[in-house]
Amino acid sequence: MSDIYVSLADCYDRLTSDVPYEKWADFIEKIFKRYRLKPEIVLDLACGTGSLTKILASRGYDMIGVDMSSDMLDAAMRKCACEETVPLFLCQSMQKLDLYGTVGAVVCSLDSINYLTTEKALSDAFARVSLFLEPEGLFIFDVNTEHKLRWMDGQSFIREAEGVFCAWSAEWREKSGCSRYYIDLFLEDGDRYERVSEEHTERAWPTDTLFKTLEANGLEPLGAFGELVMRPAEESDDRIFIVARKRK
Repeated sequence: MSDIYVSLADCYDRLTSDVPYEKWADFIEKIFKRYRLKPEIVLDLACGTGSLTKILASRGYDMIGVDMSSDMLDAAMRKCACEETVPLFLCQSMQKLDLYGTVGAVVCSLDSINYLTTEKALSDAFARVSLFLEPEGLFIFDVNTEHKLRWMDGQSFIREAEGVFCAWSAEWREKSGCSRYYIDLFLEDGDRYERVSEEHTERAWPTDTLFKTLEANGLEPLGAFGELVMRPAEESDDRIFIVARKRK
């Protein structure tokens, strides 16, 4: 079994071509505007292959991208190499974030927070965000909800793109409140396909737990919103966005 995102890194963008990164960036800027924030430096935490990092950099933000996967960061650096201001990329986990200074905003997208599967890991990550966030700076992140993770239980999914075939299934575990994904990749290699497998685990975090953990680390929760919409989150939402502000 390979480590997560080692095999996925080279084909991740092909398999996620339907992700509306431009709309994601639009929504982040709506949040900036709503809370009257004009950050100069923005941290893209768990940035993956840097798609959102690149878009925000093209919109004039001085970007830092952090991810624990060196393979994903390699793809991100290649993607952003031609930007007028090339983002700084650092290979770090969320729990061990260590920057050279503070930032005006932190964004963390595509359910990366769900990958923090223990209360300690969640608190450690929020503590590091708080440490490097400027007073009154914003922390914006999304999570897959329990509603969504439960719905996926026992289901299988297929995705095909140039040079790769992906089959994955999900298993909900009631005791831990986690969903485990079993991913099989079939990567084209000349006239044959190589099979590699990865396992990913996401934990469903209740909104009140997220809020309490934010508060315990000096971050004031401002709201929970629906997916890419400025309305209060609902129980039936598959994904919600959380916005918090660093206290003065």
